[in-house]
Amino acid sequence: MIDTIGNEVAEGEERVRLETADGIAVLTLCRPDRLNGWSWESTRQLGLLADRIRFDPDVRVVLLRAEGRAFCAGIDVTAPGGAITGATAAERTRNYYEGIRWVHERFAVLSRLPQPVVAAVQGYCLGFGFELALMADFRVAAEDAVFALPEAQLGVAVDAGGDLRIAREAGAGWAKFLALTGRRIDAATAHRLNLIQLLVPTQELEGAARAVAAEIAANAPLAVQGIKGAIDAYADAALAPALDRVAMTAALTLTSEDCREGYTAKAARRPPHFTGG
Repeated sequence: MIDTIGNEVAEGEERVRLETADGIAVLTLCRPDRLNGWSWESTRQLGLLADRIRFDPDVRVVLLRAEGRAFCAGIDVTAPGGAITGATAAERTRNYYEGIRWVHERFAVLSRLPQPVVAAVQGYCLGFGFELALMADFRVAAEDAVFALPEAQLGVAVDAGGDLRIAREAGAGWAKFLALTGRRIDAATAHRLNLIQLLVPTQELEGAARAVAAEIAANAPLAVQGIKGAIDAYADAALAPALDRVAMTAALTLTSEDCREGYTAKAARRPPHFTGG
């Protein structure tokens, strides 16, 4: 795994950018040339910036958005440090388990912020991107948005808990349908399933999302944060133990032969031949 200890971001290595004005902290995924593909470094930067937001008394709401034609198209398999190693299969599995737990902890910094988080989604919102959007308190999506959890097609688990959050929002049946098939759904379908709360024309996304954020920022901070905390305490009551199970399942699948076959087949543009090992 790449070094996740440092607190600074090297010049030119930004994955997420933070700007604050008028009570709104704007977190922008800023690698449009890579379709904002996600990496270990993206996770580190997100946690770092979320920590800054948490203790900023001037921030009343967070807007999570992305540059370019995609919100996030999933994992950037070309990013440095993508693979985790180990001297044995057991050690490699353990290391993946700890790595995924670390990712969960960094994402929890965002999802458990006292300030509400509004996600503005356009274009591809796939895999880790979909899971990231689901960590927001609610989502505003453009009509061109496309959502999917394609992990099972690659032989891996849905490793950041996106399927659990879909089960919470849309029901267990839809969570299983989307996660087990890997099917893509359009924004209208996601809206019907309650996975997004506002559906707007693509050219109106930025304005609509900022307008909602401004509405929240204008309300009483203690009331807003208390309401968010109470709803989360109810909705996420079973999330922590389920996420630990997710981390172990992810570790086992990421070190499996089926995972190797899934990514090899995708690169070769051929159907995978999974054996269950």
